[in-house]
Amino acid sequence: MNGELKKYEELIKPMMGAKRYRHSVNVAEMAVTLAKKFGCDEDKAYTAAILHDCRKETAPDLMLKEAKESGFYVDPVEIDCPKLWHGIAGAYYVRNVLKITDDDILNAIRFHTVGRAGMSVTEKIVFLADTVSAERDFEDVEKYRKIVLDDLDNGMFMVLRWSITKTVGKMGSIPMCTLEAYNYYSKFKKESVL
Repeated sequence: MNGELKKYEELIKPMMGAKRYRHSVNVAEMAVTLAKKFGCDEDKAYTAAILHDCRKETAPDLMLKEAKESGFYVDPVEIDCPKLWHGIAGAYYVRNVLKITDDDILNAIRFHTVGRAGMSVTEKIVFLADTVSAERDFEDVEKYRKIVLDDLDNGMFMVLRWSITKTVGKMGSIPMCTLEAYNYYSKFKKESVL
């Protein structure tokens, strides 16, 4: 990995608390591990992963403003769910402030919480690394890590299934891109112990 990219760790540190910063570093480390395993550009995976939550602790009104001004399509369900604004606002910030214009990096940040059908390898890596990073401790996380490290597409299906089930259990709404992602990746499902 290009040592120059370590500058992003210092950039995000004052933008978030210690716990979120540690999470971002863990996601970047997992993303690089996955990039090496699945033949993805490690610098690109690291950059998207370390920056994925750069707007997570931004004031809600500013996050919503940036999401609406981003130029990305924003599902009405996303607008109604403040927890989903940071991915869109993050892609806006990375493009407009950091001047990173690589669509793969921007899409990986934008879709890291909701997913979408037909994600690039970089997008899948960031989405999955965010779910199974080292500090994650939800039930069955070790099984999900194993699945993700074995097969990105099956990992996408399994993580989307888990995420949708969790959200529905809380009576939350699901953005259309997430449902489309679930349907798309369902063709890659494998027998699982979960």
